[in-house]
Amino acid sequence: MEHIYEARILLVDDQPDILEMLKSILARRGFRNVRTASDCRSARSSFDEYAPQMVILDIMLPDGDGFSLMRDFRLTSDAPVLFLSAKDEDNDRLLGLGLGADDYITKPFLPDELILRLTAVLKRTYFSSFRGKQEDDVLVLGKRTVHLKSGVVRTPDGESSLTAKELALLKKLKENRGNIVTFDALSDAVWGENYYGYENTLMVHIRRLREKIEENPSAPVWLLTVRGLGYKLIKEKPALS
Repeated sequence: MEHIYEARILLVDDQPDILEMLKSILARRGFRNVRTASDCRSARSSFDEYAPQMVILDIMLPDGDGFSLMRDFRLTSDAPVLFLSAKDEDNDRLLGLGLGADDYITKPFLPDELILRLTAVLKRTYFSSFRGKQEDDVLVLGKRTVHLKSGVVRTPDGESSLTAKELALLKKLKENRGNIVTFDALSDAVWGENYYGYENTLMVHIRRLREKIEENPSAPVWLLTVRGLGYKLIKEKPALS
């Protein structure tokens, strides 16, 4: 993300008029990459597919609550979260901030206040990280460059975005680059302690990750399978014979 206005933002609120208002406010200020969700189920799906770089999250949702939803997001991503809620109780504010939320705004709010708070968080996190990024935040795989802060994969032909789970897998593999990472360790990195039964799902995510980081996903040279054990991200691409 080279500019805060390019940030991928996910809005989660169960009131359609609030979602439309938020989307309109953001669009008028230049934020165009915005998706919406009206419940926990659709928010989780959008989070995995869209890999947002900022989440604006309501607390009261029809099938759960924003606090639990943020805990789920934190398993695979450090995307900043701004709570936007009609609940103005100190306990809720402290709980949200204590869980690691980056800010908390109560309804009703002024559009200018929302934009100021939002841009402050983005400048403090992704934007400043991009300008001063360290080598550890970038993974170069041949002609592909993965920006681990934003989850963006840049290639000579364009760019794509990793989902939250794909990014969690790649970060775990990078931490152990050159060594085998077991199926259990990878599953735990994505789903936490309750990962049992996700073995087949793990293979699906690995396949999709290869489609984004390998030139030929059917013949991978970077992300290799170690039969019966797990996967390995190799340090150097082997020379062609």
